[in-house]
Amino acid sequence: MSVGIIMLVHTAFERAEQVALHWARGGCPLVIHVDSAVPQANFNDFRERLKAVPGVLFSRRYRCEWGTWGLVAASQAASELMLKTFGDVRHVYLASGSCLPLRPVEELTGYLAERPRTDFIESATTADVPWTVGGLDHERFTLRFPFSWRRNRLLFDRFVEVQRRIGYKRHIPKGITPHMGSQWWCLTRQTLSAILEDPERPAYDAYFKQVWIPDESYFQTLARQYATQIESRSLTLSKFDFQGKPHIFYDDHLQLLRRSDCFVARKIWPHADRLYDAFLTDPNRAMSRQEPNPGKIDRIFAKAVDRRTRGRPGLYMQSRFPNTGWENGVTAEKYSVFQGFTELFVDFESWLSRATGAQVQGHLFAPERAEFTGGQPLINGALSDNPKLRDANPKGFLTNLIWNTRGERQCFQYGPRDNPDILPHISRDPNAQISVISGAWAVPLFKSNANFADIRAQAAKLQKIESRMLDTLRSPEVKARIRIWSMAEFIESPMEPLQVIIDEIGQTAQRRLAEAPRLENLVGFGQFLQNLKNQGMHPYLMGDFPVDPAPRNTRGGARKPYLVKK
Repeated sequence: MSVGIIMLVHTAFERAEQVALHWARGGCPLVIHVDSAVPQANFNDFRERLKAVPGVLFSRRYRCEWGTWGLVAASQAASELMLKTFGDVRHVYLASGSCLPLRPVEELTGYLAERPRTDFIESATTADVPWTVGGLDHERFTLRFPFSWRRNRLLFDRFVEVQRRIGYKRHIPKGITPHMGSQWWCLTRQTLSAILEDPERPAYDAYFKQVWIPDESYFQTLARQYATQIESRSLTLSKFDFQGKPHIFYDDHLQLLRRSDCFVARKIWPHADRLYDAFLTDPNRAMSRQEPNPGKIDRIFAKAVDRRTRGRPGLYMQSRFPNTGWENGVTAEKYSVFQGFTELFVDFESWLSRATGAQVQGHLFAPERAEFTGGQPLINGALSDNPKLRDANPKGFLTNLIWNTRGERQCFQYGPRDNPDILPHISRDPNAQISVISGAWAVPLFKSNANFADIRAQAAKLQKIESRMLDTLRSPEVKARIRIWSMAEFIESPMEPLQVIIDEIGQTAQRRLAEAPRLENLVGFGQFLQNLKNQGMHPYLMGDFPVDPAPRNTRGGARKPYLVKK
């Protein structure tokens, strides 16, 4: 008894010839089907090169377009020729010209000889499979598909939509339950012959000709009618990406394929010389006798799919620029944003750098330039302080900054004068820690020597901008870690919020602050706010500042004496 191999070939004929000779040397009879779309001259040349090889036949040719009946018809014709010509074949293995045997042929023959009544075909109902791609699962069995999905996508989609609107449904032949699975199967002679010789075959064929991608459902469904023992798995290693397209194996997948312990793998790149040399010409390969276990490499493929669909956190590139909300993290690492702190504290940036050990930048989105630490014009990754380059893509500027400085905590200042376009991106970034002292922009105005009419106009403008900024930070879509204090609230007790901020940055071991930043001199600030009110501008973001605040920790008046009776 032997294993018969059916090969569906449409391209890479030199590789198909190499694999066919390998099967033939292993004692397996072959029936090869060549797509009718292949030019006759190419077909004749391919057949001539294999003419002298014993046990190699060619079946009737069909047009094998993806997702159409031709693939099933080709498999039927080759199977009929195989069963008719080679009476000692017990199992029939369906493969393609791009499939590559990974283990010696005698291993496959011995493995199947130990399981003479077992059919290896992936077969599951539509409700139980997660891999259907394209929006059609059970509908592929109840609608008609006269148009090619690849050549006439518009007609295909519109005809499906029309059938859905009018409620059209085809009747599934009585006695069968549609199943789906990989098209690469290995069936016993009894099961395959029962499918091909069934009196109801004309009705089944007529029905499945109108099913979408019938090569993944025809044998998978009918095998359930006749098989005595089904292993619902394929002996061929085939992996698909999130779009339903097959993974292609290259030379650098050699060790990965060896770990799978599968008998056959597809789809192999035709120019993968190292793979073909390793698996087809190595006479010293030991018999592993391991059960095929593609699960050994599933984790690697899952990581590959995740990397392709989500990318690396905070990394954007031409080949993968996701829609808003699809990115795998807006930025690569955690960072801190401070609003109002440099206005309220003297030399706040230097103090924060000493307290945390982080890299503390100035106003990165200031209108004049990006204020890098120490006034540098360039930082990591040749990121420029040019405001035109930065404002052309503020989100790209921020993600580049965080990506280029990975491993070093970044802190920067932000305020109402800065570019507002970046704030929505920062607020939706889970890596951002945003600390705001609202109304602190009034301190530089208070200290300025400008005309009060100009100060009033500028204060009204900045308050309006900051009010919109606070609305953005309080929106339901926010994912950043946000803390907001009014200026009056913060000044009342500054050490506690500063301690919380330092602990969150976490660059150094947590300890109580021994040094606090020095507040700006705010004597007369309350009167300044009152003057703005008197001029008709209401500065409400600072909180409640008294006009003449009483000194802190002052003693009250003398207590009145009282008597204690004995």
